[in-house]
Amino acid sequence: MFMRLTPILLLCFLSGVAIADEASLRKALKPHFPGDKVESLKKTPYLGLYEVVVGNGLFYTDEKASYFFSGHVIDPKTGQSLTDGRLQQIKETRRISIDSLPLELAIKAVRGNGKRRVVVFSDPNCPYCKRLETELSKVTDVTIYTLLYPVLNGSVATASAIWCSTDRLKAWDDFMLKGVAPTSKVCETPIDKIIEAAQKHSVSGTPTLIFADGSVAPGMIAAEMIEKKLAVIPTK
Repeated sequence: MFMRLTPILLLCFLSGVAIADEASLRKALKPHFPGDKVESLKKTPYLGLYEVVVGNGLFYTDEKASYFFSGHVIDPKTGQSLTDGRLQQIKETRRISIDSLPLELAIKAVRGNGKRRVVVFSDPNCPYCKRLETELSKVTDVTIYTLLYPVLNGSVATASAIWCSTDRLKAWDDFMLKGVAPTSKVCETPIDKIIEAAQKHSVSGTPTLIFADGSVAPGMIAAEMIEKKLAVIPTK
């Protein structure tokens, strides 16, 4: 009886050690990322390193978080980057609940029946955001929630002027599609709250699109890709 139980007890003991190690490692990592959440932590099969995912980033550390390693792990047999593969996997599986975002602070555009939904974090001075707006103008039957996220130098003033305009949607479209600058006005804006929400969800760049199924698409994508994505998401 003793010999038959020993492997089971040993397995439980080792599992307990692994859990304790992960908990202590998370605790050691926390002070280094006070505003971010460690979304994934797992031991790799190489060099005893742990893979750490924070937001869109991935790095490696030792079991005590004494050192951080940033870069690519290459499989010498294939010449392929294992890190690239993991980053792509993370990108494809990342989810942000659309209803967890401050939609009430967005510039809302309803096109056609408006049943499909997409949220866009956008900087008015970002050239890729302007290109995205041109693509979005081709999409129909959608509600677009634009959250002003001025991450570039000098963008806060432009974003504030757009928000303080009498017709925010028109001011946004005029600036992004026609290059017509908004009339400078002063009012209270939700920009700080939007920045806080972006940081909470590890949205670091613009444009970033979040679809109703929670999937995230960082960067400029074509209207055809947006339509393809919206077509497979059930509407409410």
